[in-house]
Amino acid sequence: MPEPSPPTRSGFGAGFPVGRVLGVPVFVSPSALLLVAFIALTYTRPGQGDTPGWPGGYAVGAGFAVLLLLSVFLHELGHCVVSQAVGVPVRSITLFLLGGITRTDTEARDPTRSYLITFAGPLVSLCLGAFSALAAEAFGRGGLGGELFGQLAWVNLIVAVFNMLPGLPLDGGQLVRAGIWRRTGNRSAATRVAGWSGRVVSLLVFAAGFLLTVANPKQGYANMFWLGLLAAFIWVGATQAMRNAVVLERLPRLQAGSMARPAVAVRADLPLSEALRRLAAERAGAIVVVDGLGRPDAVVNEQAVAATPEQRRPWVTVATVARSIADGLTLAADLSGNDVLTALQAHPATEYIVVDADGGLVGVLAAADLAYVLSPVAR
Repeated sequence: MPEPSPPTRSGFGAGFPVGRVLGVPVFVSPSALLLVAFIALTYTRPGQGDTPGWPGGYAVGAGFAVLLLLSVFLHELGHCVVSQAVGVPVRSITLFLLGGITRTDTEARDPTRSYLITFAGPLVSLCLGAFSALAAEAFGRGGLGGELFGQLAWVNLIVAVFNMLPGLPLDGGQLVRAGIWRRTGNRSAATRVAGWSGRVVSLLVFAAGFLLTVANPKQGYANMFWLGLLAAFIWVGATQAMRNAVVLERLPRLQAGSMARPAVAVRADLPLSEALRRLAAERAGAIVVVDGLGRPDAVVNEQAVAATPEQRRPWVTVATVARSIADGLTLAADLSGNDVLTALQAHPATEYIVVDADGGLVGVLAAADLAYVLSPVAR
């Protein structure tokens, strides 16, 4: 499933690299290896009465699991190829226990591109299903090869159909989102509707697992486990998509200059007590040490100030309780929107110095203030 990399980190990003395809790094999560191990240990031949571990069964099961992962990878590669073709850069492809995710650097610019990117994955799965069915016929239904490809055909069909369920984060949810986006012109509202639809799909998948357990307790518990896991994944993905919609909706509010807290500019040799007096008088939020040209050089550390006894503060200069400004912690006042988030993600910190076009001090931007603006509680 295609998913834009959100401004806040989340999702199934963990994994180890296995190579690059079309310049895009491919990762495999450790959970995907659990799936391979599970299939290898439990694989049986349909209609043969075999039990797990029949002669050669573990190897055949592992081979089938690898073919399954390859099918998921090709599904995601379909998203990747079309994304690049319509001008949406792809950051990575990750395979994990429940499928795969193709992460893009940006959102599709319009609903048509979103349609094309999304539909590519299920289309690949349907083609793989058809190819596997033909391969099964070629090998012969009675042989092991025919059985393997026959099962692979069904699995790819199920992957295609399941991914078309109309709720985020599934491909079907992306199509619902694109349709509403095209009709209303409101991408954020479309994401919220598709997200709520995803939550409904999640509850229905969980209910299906419960009913299967009631109908067939002997095998139903396994179905309950897998369908419950899928339901949880869909619920979490839908919720994250709605949160990301809030973030994207509020991006235009972000401007480093307007969000910066007022700061007091002082020379390095000023007594700490005097700097604190000016801070209180001007009701500022920080003390910044500037050089002879008025350019920020260091920031007074609040913890260091608190650790300095009050009676010593007249004899301590601000330079002794200040920390230098590291590379990347200075932002231009006119930085706005997603560029602010990109700058903060590149150099994580609790606060940043904001300067004007001439390098003069504007104020201090606290990461906590930015997080509040992007949070659901902010209005």
